[in-house]
Amino acid sequence: QLQACGGGLVQTGDSLKHSCAASGRSYGMGWFRQAPGEEREFVATISWSGSITYYGDAVKGRFTISRDNAKNTVYLQMNSLKPEDTAVYYCASTSKLYSTARTDYNYWGQGTLVTVSS
Repeated sequence: QLQACGGGLVQTGDSLKHSCAASGRSYGMGWFRQAPGEEREFVATISWSGSITYYGDAVKGRFTISRDNAKNTVYLQMNSLKPEDTAVYYCASTSKLYSTARTDYNYWGQGTLVTVSS
């Protein structure tokens, strides 16, 4: 089970940090987002050790994924937010080392809404 928090209403250029706590041990973790009327989009993934990370092109250089395995928690630091970052953000876990593919993820958090105003 995944419990995410960190959504909210911010302005362009602001920063926001998501966290996602897992109830059990998780392996690869990822963040996805879904804007209204759009497909769910890959944002970032991280391996269990944290040594491997990948980002979607739209967020590369602005977002950072990290994890604290002692707390079973993964984070998504979002900087330089833009209106096009407005979406519901989901954390998810996979049995793979890491993955950019939505279909590789077995468990999903409830989603948190981020709204970036211009």
